[in-house]
Amino acid sequence: MKRRQFITLLGGAAAWPLVARAQQRAIPVIGILASVSPVPYAPFIAAIKEGLRQAGYVEGRNVAIEYRWAEGQYDRLPQLASELVEMDVAVIVLVGGGATTAAAKAATTTIPIVVVMGDDPVIHPCNPGPFHSGNTLCLKPHVGAPLGRSGRL
Repeated sequence: MKRRQFITLLGGAAAWPLVARAQQRAIPVIGILASVSPVPYAPFIAAIKEGLRQAGYVEGRNVAIEYRWAEGQYDRLPQLASELVEMDVAVIVLVGGGATTAAAKAATTTIPIVVVMGDDPVIHPCNPGPFHSGNTLCLKPHVGAPLGRSGRL
């Protein structure tokens, strides 16, 4: 998958819940939950914003983004996920591995979750199905790259 296709896919995946919830509030809100600090993920955040822009959503104009960064303190993830749920975000986009996914899935069963996986999906599955289950959609951004230590598809 080429970078442009991935950006479009990611933006589209983050935007699909916005259409359903847009009538409920003036500006839909996307929650981004990450287990790390924002600095190493600046290109990823830029890709999300570009994908949203391509889908017709511009931060500050017709969509808001709320960021929650655990800064490597994994014990904070449940609290940060709960904050996003309490804000009634339209979708939660996860950056990180299994702990981030577990925190978000424990916090909500109704808000859509988009998992951009950093872990090997065989070792740390984000859901029982291959790509989508319940309120969770999994994306593997590095298609064609090794999938962690096992190298399995």
